[in-house]
Amino acid sequence: MHENTPPRPPAVNNIRLRKLFNDTLAAPHWPEGFVVRTFEQRDAPALHALLEEVFDDGADGPFDQWWPRIAGDAEFDPALCFLAIDGKGLLAGAALCWTSGFVKDLAVHPESRRQGLGDALMRQVFLIFRERGARHIDLKTNSVKNTTAFRLYERLGMIPVG
Repeated sequence: MHENTPPRPPAVNNIRLRKLFNDTLAAPHWPEGFVVRTFEQRDAPALHALLEEVFDDGADGPFDQWWPRIAGDAEFDPALCFLAIDGKGLLAGAALCWTSGFVKDLAVHPESRRQGLGDALMRQVFLIFRERGARHIDLKTNSVKNTTAFRLYERLGMIPVG
């Protein structure tokens, strides 16, 4: 747990998953009309809005509390926050990762789902972390409340860890 993150009681059916980088990794396939780039500070409001839209519990607070907490976290690196931008220049999806090899948030806007953005974002994460010398990457999800994401992670070869 990060010192800046308020403690939460563990939710029922929460699970930690890991992708080991011991095999060949497939390159991401970006759907037609989408591009990926890394985070820039001007993206902070759009990223916060996406997290608010996608997650039941929002982005962990209003923007003026969330952004200083994210930006001030020792594990935040803008180069490890991947943004999928649609043809109109809008943020369609994001993978926000910590330097420790942890996917803090994977979010795809409801209007951009079922096109492969989550898959492409995760494959981007895998490749970049392996290039940086990581042996694996972890994330947490809920296997019941978030079955679609859980199935995606399983298809990507992620396995439960203690």
